[in-house]
Amino acid sequence: MAGNQKHPYHLVDPSPWPLVGSIAAFILAMGAVFYMHPGMLGLKSPALWLFLPGIILVAYTMFMWWRDVVKEAEVQGHHTKVVQLGLRYGMILFIASEVMFFAAFFWAFFDNFLYGLEPQQVARVHANGGTWPPAHIEVFDAWDLPFLNTLILLMSGVTVTWAHHALKEGNRRDLLRGLALTIVLGLSFTALQAVEYLQAPFSFARTIADPSAWDSFKLEKGGSYPSAFFMATGFHGFHVIVGTIFLIVCFFRARAGHFKPEQHFGFEAAAWYWHFVDVVWLFLFFCVYVFGSAGAPVAHH
Repeated sequence: MAGNQKHPYHLVDPSPWPLVGSIAAFILAMGAVFYMHPGMLGLKSPALWLFLPGIILVAYTMFMWWRDVVKEAEVQGHHTKVVQLGLRYGMILFIASEVMFFAAFFWAFFDNFLYGLEPQQVARVHANGGTWPPAHIEVFDAWDLPFLNTLILLMSGVTVTWAHHALKEGNRRDLLRGLALTIVLGLSFTALQAVEYLQAPFSFARTIADPSAWDSFKLEKGGSYPSAFFMATGFHGFHVIVGTIFLIVCFFRARAGHFKPEQHFGFEAAAWYWHFVDVVWLFLFFCVYVFGSAGAPVAHH
């Protein structure tokens, strides 16, 4: 029947992974809730017994599902030009959805910045003192580790582009070199961000003296600024880790000879994703670290 196919599209075979993935996501979500709120089950310690299996099952599903996609491309030859075009559209839409995901965190940050004295936001005014960043917050020096991480990510954008051009020219040696350098730079970014978090002068934790009396509302180290900062930079850091894993897989696939100059969507998708991560960080650096922290006291370590 396959030899009689009269169209260039790929009609996928039945797969267990959508069902398994949905079950895994449910277990992970419930495990995360119970891990963060152990009191819901009457436990005194976090419920790792549900959280960890959820992570393992999600990771297993991802590995097996993408393994099948690689087989469809490299072994079965189903990724025709039309199929590749559809995959590109899908990746573009995925990145667009990620842009809107980060837009929410940017708006949370700038809503506090632009409307710090909004009369309807009584709790915000009392908690932040009508200023942004709040007066009790010491911010990071934008030209210290954040600037170094910016240079690292910009350089990684250059190396992944080098690898992409080498692939299109059939130069597998430079493809592997460019990928290896990009992976090292991605790991370096993650390590430096971990150091930055360890040195953070603020945290998610907060202390409320009397929630019923706004005049006594006090935040020591937590509040809206740490929440907006850690959610935006933390999720970006998560995306860097995902992108680094993506590139590591591409590195081993390249070593196995999977990519060809005329067919390499797997690498192309990884490169697009990495450039997206770079652009988001540039916005984070200038909006959150530089512009959004102007005039605030800077923490020194």
